[in-house]
Amino acid sequence: MPEHEKINYVEYPAKDLQGTKAFFEKAFAWSFQDYGSEYSAFSNEGLDGGFYSAPLYSSASSGGALIVFFSERLEETLEKVSGAGGKIIKPIFEFPGGRRFHFTEPSGNEFAVWSDA
Repeated sequence: MPEHEKINYVEYPAKDLQGTKAFFEKAFAWSFQDYGSEYSAFSNEGLDGGFYSAPLYSSASSGGALIVFFSERLEETLEKVSGAGGKIIKPIFEFPGGRRFHFTEPSGNEFAVWSDA
């Protein structure tokens, strides 16, 4: 059951809904539940959410929220993201507390991956 007044769900636009789904299936082994031809949901990935068909995208530079994944093996995850068609927009860099990189998926939405090692 969702917790009262806690973050429960996230939604992202997807100008290429099929490409976005294929990317997350290949890079992170996500599965999706389609609700019509313009919405697809994911669950059990740390935070449930979905992608809706729209000619928009979310990026940190334009004020969009940045969803950040955690990885125990950052370089390996970077290779999986690249191999699945993700575009690395900020190569691995250090920050206080760890290292991370940023990428976009086929619809242009920006995400990041961090590691404490």
